[in-house]
Amino acid sequence: MNGRPPILLNPGPVTLSDSVRKALLHDDMCHREADFAALMLDIKQRLARVYAEAEEEFEAVTLTGSGTCAVEAMIDSLAPRESTTLVLSNGVYGERIAAMLGAHKRPYVELRADWREPMALDRARRKLEQAIDIGHIVAVHNETTSGRLNELEPLLALCAEFECRLLLDAVSSFGAERIDFSHPNLDAVASTGNKCLHGIVGIAFVMARKRLFETGTSQADGLYTDLFRYQAAQVDGFSPFTPAVHACFALRQALDELERQGGWRGRRARYRLLSRQLRERLDALGVAAYIDDDSYSSMISSFALPRDWDYPALHDALRDAGFIIYAGQGDLYKEMFRICTMGDIRDDDLARLLATLERLLCA
Repeated sequence: MNGRPPILLNPGPVTLSDSVRKALLHDDMCHREADFAALMLDIKQRLARVYAEAEEEFEAVTLTGSGTCAVEAMIDSLAPRESTTLVLSNGVYGERIAAMLGAHKRPYVELRADWREPMALDRARRKLEQAIDIGHIVAVHNETTSGRLNELEPLLALCAEFECRLLLDAVSSFGAERIDFSHPNLDAVASTGNKCLHGIVGIAFVMARKRLFETGTSQADGLYTDLFRYQAAQVDGFSPFTPAVHACFALRQALDELERQGGWRGRRARYRLLSRQLRERLDALGVAAYIDDDSYSSMISSFALPRDWDYPALHDALRDAGFIIYAGQGDLYKEMFRICTMGDIRDDDLARLLATLERLLCA
């Protein structure tokens, strides 16, 4: 045995580094104590400076929950009631945002693209030319349904042209992909600590423009998902509800590691290196990438299921070898699988994975 834990190749949670796992052994701490407030203020500051352009104009508002919780808090707190929100979806998570808007009874229009295709920006332009009451656009940056990194630059240009505010789901991209926080039409970005930041499940956050809290009012009809309530309490480092204390210890350590490893640019470069090696080897083994190679984000690849394999058989064979892969969602379960390169994946882990895949597929 190599002494390694099972290597998680799913799009979060991730395989933890030894130092992040050790941070979970921190002494118990009450979340109403001053030392915990100091910890949270440090985390908020570190999150705000992951992207240098965000530090001055944006504030990190943390809450206990998954990435979905952060996205719903962003939607509940910031999606308007008096105007329409346009949802651009090309996967499960964009469609989930539309469901959130419906659940909170906010007016919205969803433009769905096929899960294998980019966002429907041409259709969005035509819709914006026809409509007079669309004030916000919501989209998913890294749509892990397929592994596609949706392009932000043309989306932000569209927002600027039609004077729309962008609310962005960056649950699977924050900390490893470029996000233009300097663009004036970007209002908020939702993410989590347990994906590209390499923390554990439990702490999520929304990076929101400070002016939204200074001059705006909450749209929330929920209590737990009201970002304005969190922001008011977190000025002093506290929270209106009990946070996941040990997840905070892990996140602080993970953010420290991110900084030491070159920030989001260093992390993206590492993910790209591993993903490229993975796709090149599988291509040589006759396993085709599911979408165009240039369309993938740095941290996830999707593949057509190999000949003579279904997903359960491939999953179980790899699990027996110490690797956890991920199925396609919905009907894609029958035709594709996904492998992520997030987390503490070392060179020898990848070498073992590639050797295992070759053994299985060439048997």
